[in-house]
Amino acid sequence: MTAAAPATGGVAAQRARGRARLAARRRGAASVIGDLHMSGSSKLLFPRGLDALQAVYLNSSGGVTGGDAFEIAATAREGAHLALTTQAAERVYRALPGETGRVETRLQLEAGARLDWLPQETILFDGAALDRKLSVEMAPDARLLLCEPLIFGRAAMGESVTDLRHADRIDIMRDGRWIWADRLRLRGDAAAHLADPAVADGARAMATVVLAAPGAAAQVDPLREMLPESGGVSALGPDLLVLRMLAIDGFELRRHLCPILRRLSGAELPRPWMI
Repeated sequence: MTAAAPATGGVAAQRARGRARLAARRRGAASVIGDLHMSGSSKLLFPRGLDALQAVYLNSSGGVTGGDAFEIAATAREGAHLALTTQAAERVYRALPGETGRVETRLQLEAGARLDWLPQETILFDGAALDRKLSVEMAPDARLLLCEPLIFGRAAMGESVTDLRHADRIDIMRDGRWIWADRLRLRGDAAAHLADPAVADGARAMATVVLAAPGAAAQVDPLREMLPESGGVSALGPDLLVLRMLAIDGFELRRHLCPILRRLSGAELPRPWMI
């Protein structure tokens, strides 16, 4: 679904809108769909899984640009296991001056539930403008695995991002209390910022991984053995682990991410994650 909006020169530009709402509930040993809604350019596909309910999100508009707006809400109900990914990397294209694409995601985990939020990479192109919010509310004994990978232009295509407006916000609340709040803001010449040795030393891809689960801190030492020199992991408490990683490009990022995510999930990754 698209909406017309005024653009420069009096030309009406088409803007994409999409909403997706999904809940997983427990039925016997399996997790199944408990609630489902899709509208506009947001689609959900459901490959056959085992115990977990797997969902693959698809943006049928082909990407995000200025003025687009997407909302995703996902709930893992009591005892259920929901795993979400995307069909492909999300592409964020050049925006018209003064316009920003917006993506808001809300995740909820009830008692004893598990939710794996594993979108593929978001690729930011030159001139992109994106404002994203990801908020999580979880029960004390729930298990959250969250991964957010970013790529700043495709190195293999010779792309450079010298004009960018990007903001990311991640908030995680457990039992009504904040346990993690993360903010990323990049404006202007992203390539120059990332080239700074004190920032990314020329890396063009990055990822944040969070494991909020009982006993999460026990994974720190094994993960340090798996990380490249450009990555780091810390336990912010016995039940909260945060990992950051930089890589020269998307392929190298995924090459290191996949075994880490397999370890933290305890299962094979959704098929779209195959290298």
